[in-house]
Amino acid sequence: MATEKKSAAEEQVSVAEDVKLNATQECAPEAAPESESVCPTEEATPEITETEEMISEVSFAEEEAALDAAAAGLEIGEEELTAEEQNHEAASEDLSSMNKAEIVDYFGALLDKKPVQQLRADVENIKIAFYKLHRSEVDAARKQFIEEGGAEDAFVPQPDEQEQRLKEYFGRYRSAREEYISSLESVKEENLKIKLQIIEELKELVNSSETINQTFATFRSLQQRWKETGMVPQAHNKEIWETYNLHVENFYNYIKINKELRDLDLKRNYEAKVQLCEEVEALVMETSVVSAFRKLQDLHEQWRETGPVAAEYKESLWERFKEASSRINKQHQEYFEGVKEEQKRNLELKTELCVKAEELSEAVITSRKEWSDASAQLIEIQKVWKTIGFAPKKDNTKIYERFRNACDRFFELKHSFYANVKSEMEANLQLKNEICEAAEALKNSDQWKKTTDELIALQKRWKEIGPVSRRYSDAVWKRFRAACDEFFARKSAHFAGVDEQHIENLAKKEALLAEMAEADITTGGFEAIKEFQRRWSEIGFVPIKAKEAIQKKYKEVVDAMFATLRGGEKERNMDRFRNRITALKNNGERRLRSEREKLYNKVKQLEQDIATLENNIGFFSRSKNAEAMIRDVEEKIAAAKAEMAELIEKVNLIDKEN
Repeated sequence: MATEKKSAAEEQVSVAEDVKLNATQECAPEAAPESESVCPTEEATPEITETEEMISEVSFAEEEAALDAAAAGLEIGEEELTAEEQNHEAASEDLSSMNKAEIVDYFGALLDKKPVQQLRADVENIKIAFYKLHRSEVDAARKQFIEEGGAEDAFVPQPDEQEQRLKEYFGRYRSAREEYISSLESVKEENLKIKLQIIEELKELVNSSETINQTFATFRSLQQRWKETGMVPQAHNKEIWETYNLHVENFYNYIKINKELRDLDLKRNYEAKVQLCEEVEALVMETSVVSAFRKLQDLHEQWRETGPVAAEYKESLWERFKEASSRINKQHQEYFEGVKEEQKRNLELKTELCVKAEELSEAVITSRKEWSDASAQLIEIQKVWKTIGFAPKKDNTKIYERFRNACDRFFELKHSFYANVKSEMEANLQLKNEICEAAEALKNSDQWKKTTDELIALQKRWKEIGPVSRRYSDAVWKRFRAACDEFFARKSAHFAGVDEQHIENLAKKEALLAEMAEADITTGGFEAIKEFQRRWSEIGFVPIKAKEAIQKKYKEVVDAMFATLRGGEKERNMDRFRNRITALKNNGERRLRSEREKLYNKVKQLEQDIATLENNIGFFSRSKNAEAMIRDVEEKIAAAKAEMAELIEKVNLIDKEN
């Protein structure tokens, strides 16, 4: 039976796994880049939400609360649960609806009204519920501390009055439980003394001078006292049972009681042990191996307390009882060997998950999309972790700490990334506010072209700066857009009025052209042309689409007026030259030849000038601004040719007079 007792101890498998992932991340919202157009439209950009940075991770709150409670010194111990503790479950009170103070008050009330041996399950639930709330508050305080500029390593949680009360109540509970456990050992020692006394009294029965019936009644009384006396220390259990059974057998064999009474007692014992055999055999069908093993221990106690049977049944009954017990023990042993193998497999699976988590924590991630994808992968790894059972007890805490450290590194790096994003967004906001100020300084400008170029340049800079936090994005964008819109609205209104004036100016210029075409320019001469030119320039601009055509008509009319004037002037000039030739001729042939020679030389000079200018055009065509220079030279060539033609005509007049 000692072997069975050891197996019962082995069934105390750990039921609390030390796991919870600490990965709370601060988010940083983002705004979209702007358009480059004169009146750009802001594009919507997804917010960096709490779900993106602090992706809804798998909850390990209960496991982490168990770790926190252990770190705070609220561990009960590794010893086995007592029989009474095993038989009592936690109260059905809903602790999740309570705050910390209410949970502590509830703990105190339980200590006052419930026996300590019935509190173990309640205490475990109270610790988990309290430290789930405690950790949540500490995490919130840490986040606020960091947001206000504090270094994460410098954060120190404030003392918690409720945690101190919880520890005081737990100290009371632990002391009471230790006292209870100690009292159990004292009771076992006292029980040992009582049972030793019962054995001594059994020995004395064989020397009793009482009648058989009185002696047998005394024997029954001793059996009942033995049964009513509780457990003895484990170290003496086997020995005292063997001694007791030996003297019970001696009593039956030594005292020669009458056969009828003896047979009746043996029959009753036989029937009781047959019933025990049947109950043990029925345990094979028990769904819970652990429950069957516990019930087996009770049946063995009853077997010991049942007296002897007739010799012919003794061995067969014991073999039947022992065989059924062996099957239960074998099932129990196989069950826990299976549990151990499963825990080994769980350790292997969790090691693989640790490797995957470590790979993610060591990966180089540089974009929000990559962080989002990696976070989703880690969440899936966490979910798989939660589906895997316990690792062997000696490895369970270590493997979890490895997993948690990998997850913590991952989320610390993610937090750092988004902190940098947030810092960049704050810098971007400052730059965009400066652009807003520049745009607002320009919005009332009347320098339409210059200001338009400057605003477009500001819009280009805006787009290059990058996003800002969404909480500010809309406001700063509207501020910039409003300044741009105000300027361009003023510009549009201005040029709408200008267009109407240009149409009116076009009509005036068309009327002036008609007047110029009808005018007799020979009367007014060049002064009349200058007056028309003055009136034309005073009219102002016309619509851009009509500008080239109206200017072309104006040039044609003016050229015609100048041509008319030049034609009349030329005839008058030639008449004056004829009179000059007549006068020179009257003064002698020499004077006439001298005039001809002077005119001829001037013609030759003009020919050389024209040749030089025409030669230069070839060089000008290969240089910058060639068109303007070529036009200037061509005008000089045309003027020289016209002058040369007039000189040649004068030379011909002189030749006709000779």
